[in-house]
Amino acid sequence: MTEEKKGTLLTILTYTIWGFLPIFWKQVDHVPADELLAGRIFWAFWLTLGFIVLTGGGKRFMEDIKSLWKSKKTFFMLMLASFLISANWFFYIYAVTNDRIVETSLGYYINPLISVLLGSFFLKEKLSPAVKAAFVLAAIGVAVITISYGTLPWLALGMAFSFAFYGLIKKTIQLNALRGLAIETMFVLPFATAYYIYLFSVDRAAFLHSGVPTDLLVILSGFLTALPLLLFAMGAPLIPLYMIGFLQYIAPSLMLLIGVFLYGEAFGTISAISFSFIWSALILFTGSKIMEARRIRKNRHIAGAEFGGK
Repeated sequence: MTEEKKGTLLTILTYTIWGFLPIFWKQVDHVPADELLAGRIFWAFWLTLGFIVLTGGGKRFMEDIKSLWKSKKTFFMLMLASFLISANWFFYIYAVTNDRIVETSLGYYINPLISVLLGSFFLKEKLSPAVKAAFVLAAIGVAVITISYGTLPWLALGMAFSFAFYGLIKKTIQLNALRGLAIETMFVLPFATAYYIYLFSVDRAAFLHSGVPTDLLVILSGFLTALPLLLFAMGAPLIPLYMIGFLQYIAPSLMLLIGVFLYGEAFGTISAISFSFIWSALILFTGSKIMEARRIRKNRHIAGAEFGGK
């Protein structure tokens, strides 16, 4: 198996796991979303840290923390990123456990376009005409839902913007994915732990009070947070960026199918019209990125051939 094929399979597996995760969260929808978030943070940190130590990465983990502390700006930017990803997790868990899986798919469909918009605004990256047109189409799709339902799809937008800002910060900070997850969850671990203590003090905690299956699922949420990131860290460097951009739509597509066909969420004519605008935007966006990547690769090949000829 070639490295690119291996990377493709690992990346497909990553997005497939993310796509099927709503089924997992549905098994614990009797636990409030705020407690599930605290549990996810708590167990993701300890399980990830345990794996890092067992695989001999403890020293590098401490070196990462020391290196971050030397640059206070980077340290606090990563802390901000940890709060953003925690907010993203909360929006996602709340949506899934409250029968709004279709809205989660909407959020992750429009996320790449929000990321491009932020890149243009903060990093001064130029937008091609195709990308501008794609963003307009996606905005029309969101507007259709907003006008139809009389309210903004705030969960979808919350997921899209929180993850896009998170990605913007992470783009400027080079960290190993697994150790980065441990550090990010470490920043919010005190808040998660304190909240758990509060829940136990007022006798509101489901953990240790709702049966062994619930306890095991809450602990498993930490493992299912770390596993896809580890797979992604292994697979993403082996394939072109445009391929990652194309494969990322596996997750929201699976979420949409699961929400509609497994859990019977509404997806009427208005939803179909709205998603059609968004899908059209994504086809235009992805197509333009693939053509751009091929053009760059072709130019490099021509430049290399000319240099070799000389």
